[in-house]
Amino acid sequence: MKAHNAPMATTLFVLAAAATTTALVLAAGYVPDAHAQFQTGGVDKDGTWYAGEGLKQGDYFSYSMCHVDYKECSKFRLDFWISGDVQVGSEVKWLAETVVYDGNRILKGQMELGKIVPEPTGGTKDLVVHRGAFKSSVVWLSAFATADTELGGKAPKEFRATSWGKIANIGGEQVMPVAIENVRAAGQDWDAVVIGWKTGGAASKIWVVDDFPFPVKAKTYTHVSEGIPPTEYEFVLVKYEAHVAESPFADVVETDELAELQGCETDFDKDTSIKKSTVGAMYQIHVFYGPEDPEQGCTMQWLIKFLSKYDATEFLNQVQFDVFVVDENLSPTRSLAAEDGKRFLYSASGQYLIDIPVREGPGTTDYVIWVYGMSPETVVPSDQPDYVEVPITIHGVADAPPATDGQQPVPATDPVPVSVPDWIRNNAGWWAEGLIDDGTFVQALQYLINEGILQIPPTESGAVGDNGPANEIPPWIRNNAGWWAEGLIDDGTFVQAIQYLIQNGVMVVSPPT
Repeated sequence: MKAHNAPMATTLFVLAAAATTTALVLAAGYVPDAHAQFQTGGVDKDGTWYAGEGLKQGDYFSYSMCHVDYKECSKFRLDFWISGDVQVGSEVKWLAETVVYDGNRILKGQMELGKIVPEPTGGTKDLVVHRGAFKSSVVWLSAFATADTELGGKAPKEFRATSWGKIANIGGEQVMPVAIENVRAAGQDWDAVVIGWKTGGAASKIWVVDDFPFPVKAKTYTHVSEGIPPTEYEFVLVKYEAHVAESPFADVVETDELAELQGCETDFDKDTSIKKSTVGAMYQIHVFYGPEDPEQGCTMQWLIKFLSKYDATEFLNQVQFDVFVVDENLSPTRSLAAEDGKRFLYSASGQYLIDIPVREGPGTTDYVIWVYGMSPETVVPSDQPDYVEVPITIHGVADAPPATDGQQPVPATDPVPVSVPDWIRNNAGWWAEGLIDDGTFVQALQYLINEGILQIPPTESGAVGDNGPANEIPPWIRNNAGWWAEGLIDDGTFVQAIQYLIQNGVMVVSPPT
């Protein structure tokens, strides 16, 4: 398999991110696992299974997952904890506190899960698309196996059964137990039964474990009449704990909540649009974005539409691309794909929704949408690459909201002048990149407190650290530390931000001894 063509002649061979040059590796694709042998149906194992089997109060689950209907199967993490019962009309359901980690966003809310069929039928509005992905993947087998013995063909299913049912699409295959495998998930090995079927020649698999409520792993494909079928959904259980007595999400802060504290606009439409042909006239690209006036330190959202050069109403499909930030020489300083841990971004439908943290300072920032070509994710495009520039005016750091109830406001654009030692800035950058652990970064903050640079007055509950376990740092703070290390925010802004977070209990750092 050949490598991708070098972008933008000689200027886009490498990505300079966080002052570090990283070569872009865009080679081999994923090869579906096919080591399990498919049978005529049924496995040599006693017992039955159904979706939700053994689910109980205090269960905590964390899944890494994706679904084709949400951002072309871009992965996100969905954590949920069964806190107890909730009365919904005449029905008693499970109430699941839920947190979604989706790229740069953290969303927090609830799901309502049925006790007979554990599908999410209600909950927090902001989680509706993630609940839909969860329903159509992790609990998809509830279409075949449920706790209700009176539902005819949807009662608990035997592992020895030759078939559990048939998928609904035309010419759909039988869904059935096909193998017994040992599978790794949530840090342990599970003796699992593979529930499988074939779609357009591709083998779809879901791994279920007897007496465990949800499958622990899945890799499935969409039905196509020809060509390579794309992934329909994929997930793996990352963590599971039973008998969790208190909410594991008490200290989690939503991204939008933090953005509002920082003065960022969160309720906006993508009304601003830029429509251009690529430099080589191979594609038309239409970008809708919001807010209209993006600010440094906040987030903007893009909807990118890839259109035929011949017909502006015809969407392209299977587009492999990236979004770069470039300097005056068209050399990349950021890659959105690299920041998301990918070799490239991918749109099966020709439309792609992406959240972009604005790290660049005030002025015009040149974004580049670089199109490698059109082909399945596992195949390197044979097309010549092409690109389009999207200049966007960035405004200054978000203004702070007014102080209320005697609280200190989030740092504004006029921080108190302070001087922080360079070694602490280095630590912050290394911590943001994951090169040093939380404890080492906390020691730097404790040094600032001890030297009087970081001044934290006692809170109502007592001294710093009395309102929770010491050294707890929410993951999103890494972004702020990284921006400070890169010089995108100054010393005073960084110190005031940390002061605010500690004083208001968002971040807990014990005082130095």
